[in-house]
Amino acid sequence: MNKGTLFIVSGPSGCGKGTILAEVLKNDNIYYSISATTRDPRPGETDGVNYHFLTKEKFEELIDGNGMLEYASYCGNYYGTPRKPVEDMLAQGKHVILEIEVQGALKVMEKCPEAVSVFILPPSMKELRRRLNKRGTETEDVIERRLEQAGNEIRQADKYDYVMINGDLDDAVRDLMSIIKAQELKKENSEYLINEVLYNA
Repeated sequence: MNKGTLFIVSGPSGCGKGTILAEVLKNDNIYYSISATTRDPRPGETDGVNYHFLTKEKFEELIDGNGMLEYASYCGNYYGTPRKPVEDMLAQGKHVILEIEVQGALKVMEKCPEAVSVFILPPSMKELRRRLNKRGTETEDVIERRLEQAGNEIRQADKYDYVMINGDLDDAVRDLMSIIKAQELKKENSEYLINEVLYNA
């Protein structure tokens, strides 16, 4: 059995990452990496589904033991990606999708050079503004800050292996699945397939 591949997926808030991934994750061979945090669960959140909710002491133990692929501190709480669940799933031959912001993604790329990185763009900044406004959950000031942050993130898209646009959902899902399929067919990942043909007489 071939080892799975770690896919790093980034894109600005409002670009539709979550909607695309919800479709892609219907595939049984793809696992979504769940982040860990030291903040308290919000109403409706479940441990192991939304986040792994850890104590500060446990999180710092993982940091000291090289148990986090990446982590950051934000508003007095830690957020990060536990290493073990990712490595366990990869060893089982499952692909792992890590949805993460750019700074964390760059850290993971450094630690895991074999990972495949994908940046999802909105069709335009005008369309991104429209999508953020459509949510109806944020003030104009917050939207302006999100757009400024989006511009900063998009300028780093050239550091990713693949860059795709989410204009039409079906097309975007096909694009991401095509990237995953192309990775499966690379010669580095085809030893199992080659041996199956050679020795299945």
